[in-house]
Amino acid sequence: MTTPEHLLTDRAKCVDCSGVRRAFQLGATLDDPINLSIGQPDFEVPEPIRRAAIEAIEQGRNGYTLTGGADDLRAAVSAHLRKDPGWRIGEGDLELLITSGTSGGLFLAFLVLCEPGCEAIVPDPYFVIYPALGPMTGATIVTCDTYPDFRMTAERVEPLITERTRVVLVNSPANPTGVVLRDDELRDLAELCQSRGIMLISDEIYDLFTYSNGLGDAGTCPSPARWTENMLLLRGFGKTYGCTGWRMGYAAGPSWLISEMAKFQQYSFVCAPSMAQAGLVGAFDIDMSDVVNAFERRRDLVKETFAGIANVSDCAGAFYGFVEVPEHLGITGTEFCEHAIKHNVVVIPGDVFSDRDTHIRISFACPDEKLKVGLEILADMMLPAREPTLGS
Repeated sequence: MTTPEHLLTDRAKCVDCSGVRRAFQLGATLDDPINLSIGQPDFEVPEPIRRAAIEAIEQGRNGYTLTGGADDLRAAVSAHLRKDPGWRIGEGDLELLITSGTSGGLFLAFLVLCEPGCEAIVPDPYFVIYPALGPMTGATIVTCDTYPDFRMTAERVEPLITERTRVVLVNSPANPTGVVLRDDELRDLAELCQSRGIMLISDEIYDLFTYSNGLGDAGTCPSPARWTENMLLLRGFGKTYGCTGWRMGYAAGPSWLISEMAKFQQYSFVCAPSMAQAGLVGAFDIDMSDVVNAFERRRDLVKETFAGIANVSDCAGAFYGFVEVPEHLGITGTEFCEHAIKHNVVVIPGDVFSDRDTHIRISFACPDEKLKVGLEILADMMLPAREPTLGS
């Protein structure tokens, strides 16, 4: 008789179900919840992109593409990268791979770069896939404590580097904090990795959602790719154009690394979805500034609502606020989220993204009116007058 204990690998046993998914499932059990947990845009895929994908299906673009991606999408991405961050794909030592989502690109990169005995440094707080990349590839994940300002700087990373370090993974704009690193911070990180022979991976899935805040024009994402080409740049289409389910991303970097990632893609994902590739060829020509401006106003609402009540991360990008549960409540982030459920509000506890359980993550990718009501409920729960109820 076969049993899980007999068949399951240590790899499988070391990877837990994402706490984000558990929050989704919990929200589904509520009657019309105020769901501030979902890291998914609440706007429709722009009509030209939808139409192009439909036409691609109708015209028979339903088979495999080349592993590296369809020629027309590769050309579009290459042209975009020439403008931002100024990389010339196919010239010198830079190459490009269309991936099955940014997470697909991350997984391929870790398969190529990491193995048992090596280490990868990731920020804490982190996106939920980062710790799981360790047991999936054999690497030891080393977390870089970025509290209280959530900035993964070279000063914080350098003491963590050993002779076993292969990768430093930076995420800016960040999930779950929304923090955007400055150009000088990213330059210093790039120079540190270059000097120590470490591959810097920059996860920039939220690059469009970069707000003004003195960082330059809204929508302009600071990137270490402006300072070096000896790194891996990961971006995607899902958050930017509201097509998360299409699983579309791209990776750019040194040709030796991209060619090895393409080899692993050939034997796993094969290629990114063909009709989605076709649909996104013209995506970079679509003006998304109204969407970015709307999300910036929502971000402002988050900051204003908790002003004087709770500490909130400097969410200069993405669509998240990382809110500290006030100490006077005497409860963890998980316990606060359990109380929030009783008020029909779904948020995610900080320990899903961190070794600490002191915060909650709020997503403001939801309709304005629901966001306003949900934030007011959460802020009211954090007031001192609520302490007897929450501590009971």
